[in-house]
Amino acid sequence: MNSQYFESIQLIERLHRYFLDVVKSELDRKSIQDINNVQAMILHNVGRDEMTVGELTLRGYYLGSNVSYNVKKMTENGYITQERSLHDKRSIRVRLTAKGAELHKLLNDMFQRHEEKLASLGLENPDFVDLNHTMRQLERFWASQTSFNGLASLEDEDF
Repeated sequence: MNSQYFESIQLIERLHRYFLDVVKSELDRKSIQDINNVQAMILHNVGRDEMTVGELTLRGYYLGSNVSYNVKKMTENGYITQERSLHDKRSIRVRLTAKGAELHKLLNDMFQRHEEKLASLGLENPDFVDLNHTMRQLERFWASQTSFNGLASLEDEDF
């Protein structure tokens, strides 16, 4: 086994947990207790858009969470509104309320502060471009491992 590959997998998992802890800390600092860190990230992914729960699920990966449950809780706490689609009664569209937009701005401000702090430490945009390129390659590789045609689709990818 390539130890660097496995170490990368462990690091990805650990970083995800740390990031959710960072979001939780930000919520705690602002005394926001009616939404959790995963819900806050789902809310952030809604942003200024209006989308279905299915679209929201595809837009972000919410490990160990049920997006429908979290949408229900955020609706109950006044962060988002839900409306049935006029064209497809089975589909429910969600969008942020004013309270949700305030939290979205708070998270955007946090990201901006983080970018500034990272830049002062010498970690800047080109570093993230390289990192994101590598992560997308890994994402495509893992996706190809779960598809029915396996490595055949991977051979068509340009790594």
